[in-house]
Amino acid sequence: MTQINTTAPRGFAIPALAPLFSELRARFERSRRYRETFDELNRLSDRELTDLNISRADIHRIAHEAVYG
Repeated sequence: MTQINTTAPRGFAIPALAPLFSELRARFERSRRYRETFDELNRLSDRELTDLNISRADIHRIAHEAVYG
């Protein structure tokens, strides 16, 4: 009788996927920081933004540069 092993070698799957999960975690973290930065700037009043010399139209760009460089 022939026996077929359909399981992956022990310890193979997790280490091979570790870089993928690490990259996904890093992307999620950057996305979260972008949203927090954008939301924080967006909550400021027009007067507060003017004091910081920021136009409301620049909030997206500033948040993006702060997180992604």
